[in-house]
Amino acid sequence: MSSNLEFVVSDKNEEPEILRARFQDLGYLFFKKYIAEEKCNSMLHSFLDEISPYLTYDKDAKCPVYNGTPFSETDPQWDEVYPKMQALEEFHHFFHEDDVLDLMRTVSGTEVFVYPIKMARISTPGKLGYETPPHQDAHSHHAGPTMAGIWVALHDVTLQMGRVKVLPGSHKQGVRRVFEAEGVGGVQCEIFPDETTWHVSDFEKGDVLIFHSCCIHKAEPNTGDRLARISVDTRFCDFGAPVFFTNLEPHHSWRIEELNWDYIYRNWQSEKLQRYWQDYPNLF
Repeated sequence: MSSNLEFVVSDKNEEPEILRARFQDLGYLFFKKYIAEEKCNSMLHSFLDEISPYLTYDKDAKCPVYNGTPFSETDPQWDEVYPKMQALEEFHHFFHEDDVLDLMRTVSGTEVFVYPIKMARISTPGKLGYETPPHQDAHSHHAGPTMAGIWVALHDVTLQMGRVKVLPGSHKQGVRRVFEAEGVGGVQCEIFPDETTWHVSDFEKGDVLIFHSCCIHKAEPNTGDRLARISVDTRFCDFGAPVFFTNLEPHHSWRIEELNWDYIYRNWQSEKLQRYWQDYPNLF
């Protein structure tokens, strides 16, 4: 039987050596309210403009609520709105701004490469069993040991809304066998019998979770009535580390025909980040 403990909280002002040692020990770092509230609000409402009428903002709850039929990743409603979310220039710039890059560099101890693939997550109630199962990004992203994930809460996230949780120390035993599973991604990795204690906490707007490529993580189910969760994440690695080609395409471009870089860039105001990875020295 598994149990939960609260995330170990890190402070951005701690010595980088201490943060990196904690990352190597736990497999993750958790920072409270690291991303500015204004930046989170802007991103959240830009998404909701594209997701409406399926999700709207509830001023009393201060988070999204869904209207009508629940949906999850790959459902028709999701496929309808996701290309529009992906096309937002603000979304892709979110992870390339100094606040995020500085944190990545602190964790890595060197210059970093931000993966082109950017992910937005939507979790509505009424889809129990379709949440993301336990997995390692090292498998799904074909990634090496310097790759890490960075996940940001765009609004407060409580237990009933489906939090992200991690299995501390699980990165120390390498990439594991995978099995077919229901939920986002369609696979889950092996969990050893002695791995029973997960780390998880409620999130506040702007909280950041960074996790090692082999650190096992999963999503809790959304068990509420109307409250939905929207979050964003991507991957990064030490600059020069190998990056597999599937990470160079938009998230879900392999199954949504219209979702490609030409579609995404068509209304952008700047060319700064357009195909910025083309000269990266270690693509395979």
